[in-house]
Amino acid sequence: MKKYSTKQLTDMVGEELEPSAWLLIDQDTIDQFARCTGDNQWIHVSPERAAKESPFGTTVAHGYLTLSLVGSLSMQVGVIPIDASAAFNYGLDKVRFIAPVPSGSRVRLRSRIQGMEPKEGGQFLMRTMNTIEIENSDKPALIAETLALIIPQKP
Repeated sequence: MKKYSTKQLTDMVGEELEPSAWLLIDQDTIDQFARCTGDNQWIHVSPERAAKESPFGTTVAHGYLTLSLVGSLSMQVGVIPIDASAAFNYGLDKVRFIAPVPSGSRVRLRSRIQGMEPKEGGQFLMRTMNTIEIENSDKPALIAETLALIIPQKP
């Protein structure tokens, strides 16, 4: 994937970056997330029950599992500038869970740079609009407007 400088990202406001690689969301990934968060709802962790009772016919990923992928997949698409010493989650302005991610699906991230607001000390507040797509699905899993604080390298 490409790597961008802060200036390049500033010049790219309104543009979409290359999408991330596809990532498999299998039952093991879902089970690990359930163990970490304590969210063991059957629709996520019981393939047998989900096959019988779920409207999806299988288990589905937690919404927050899908949302958590935005961070790592953003790094993959080059959202963190190469001339930054650090980038920190600053918040979310909008998140919408559009479609469930069935176990065994592949997802990827599409990011559009929405803004690069200059702050004190050469820092920037970066706003991105992120879409997690589900392979072979007409609907995305989610859209999320995220904020990141970009810290410049020391001279």
